[in-house]
Amino acid sequence: MVRKLAIWRSRTKAFTRSSRTFFFSLNLLQNRTFCYNTPQPQPFNAETICRVLFANRTSTVDASLANIPVDMSPELAVDVLKKLSNAGVLALSFFRWAEKQQGFKHTTESFHELIESLGKIRQFKMIWTLLAEMNSKKLLTRETFSLISRRYARARKVKEAVEAFEKMQQFGMKPQVSDFNRLIDVLCKSKNVEKAQEVFDKMRHRKIVPDLKTYTILLEGWGTQGNLLRVDEAKKYESAVGLYHEMVAKGVKPSPHIYCTLINGLGSDKRLDEALRFFEMSKASGFPPEGPTYNAVIGAYCWSAKMEDAYRVVGEMKDFRIGPTSRTYDIILHHLIKARRNQEAYSVFRRMSDEFHCEPSVSTYEIIVRMFCNEGRLDSAMEVWDQMKSKGILPGMHMFSTWIVALCNEGRLDEACRYFQEMLDMGIRPPPQLFSSFKQALIDEGMENTAVHFALKIDKLRKTPLIA
Repeated sequence: MVRKLAIWRSRTKAFTRSSRTFFFSLNLLQNRTFCYNTPQPQPFNAETICRVLFANRTSTVDASLANIPVDMSPELAVDVLKKLSNAGVLALSFFRWAEKQQGFKHTTESFHELIESLGKIRQFKMIWTLLAEMNSKKLLTRETFSLISRRYARARKVKEAVEAFEKMQQFGMKPQVSDFNRLIDVLCKSKNVEKAQEVFDKMRHRKIVPDLKTYTILLEGWGTQGNLLRVDEAKKYESAVGLYHEMVAKGVKPSPHIYCTLINGLGSDKRLDEALRFFEMSKASGFPPEGPTYNAVIGAYCWSAKMEDAYRVVGEMKDFRIGPTSRTYDIILHHLIKARRNQEAYSVFRRMSDEFHCEPSVSTYEIIVRMFCNEGRLDSAMEVWDQMKSKGILPGMHMFSTWIVALCNEGRLDEACRYFQEMLDMGIRPPPQLFSSFKQALIDEGMENTAVHFALKIDKLRKTPLIA
């Protein structure tokens, strides 16, 4: 009897202890006090930071990022600035915010990304301020001058582009053949091939010997200048082919870029057989496969309306692990839309991320938005626009122009005004043709006061310098 009583007491104590443990654990669960169940804040990446900044356009960068965990590093700063490439004013504000973060220092690359962004809105005075800052921090490089020259050339300021290049010597950098190559390339790509030829002649006058890359850049410049099938351009092109054979005869191995250039030129003139001949030569040359060359071949097939062959080459790129890239799909989408195969184009676009594992770029989104705008399918265009914004990709001037004009044409002026204001908030000055169309649409609908309001805003934006 005594033994049974002892066992009963022992079990009662055990039950009491376990009950206490149970109710204590239940209380913890109810109050969520388990530390391992409490999610720890994760540092924000570039895409998230851009979404926060863009969602709070009326707030300062300091206020927008005040309460979020940003572990700022040079790599993260560069990634954010790349995503803000089309928002120069916002990029500058973020740049200044980043440099105030404890232990952080900007690199040459982050300065270059900001210069690129400011160049798009023609803030050249600010760019030269940044260059002086780079010089004081010993971050200045030869590429800095090339970048500034490119932005001047893109703004059709050819004289200033060359002058920016010449200023290199004022900072103790004597121009070398690689520097001349970059300037010639900048001028060619901005469709100033004649000026590029002048720089080339000046280069030789200074006893600087052109290299293979110099000739390649000029070859590409002349090849893309106008229609190669015109008599004068055809002569230039035949000279380019002659240059190729001359290099081979002298034992100079043509670079992959040479082949890419020739394939591009021939393909765009629908001389497919010749383009493919150079493609076979490039494969036999011993160089590893390169994405740009395969993109040129895809373009050549597209120009000749051979889309199935273009898709086949995309498959080859996958096999070689050299793509496809967003540039590859931009080429395909452009030609599909040109051939009025819009449904197929949209199908390719929708499959890019999930099936093809290739994220669309801002230019890809611009192609699709323009396609829907031209069809009058503005709701579909808006869906694509919102998808782009959700991924932290900001539209540029051309995309805003396409969208705002389409909204005006459909009489959706309230929305047009909203996006026009959004463009101004990003520091993008509208091109004269866009504002002229926008203003006329407002006036036609009796919204003269709104037209005057935006005219004053643009004038203020034009006259207000950015403050470093």
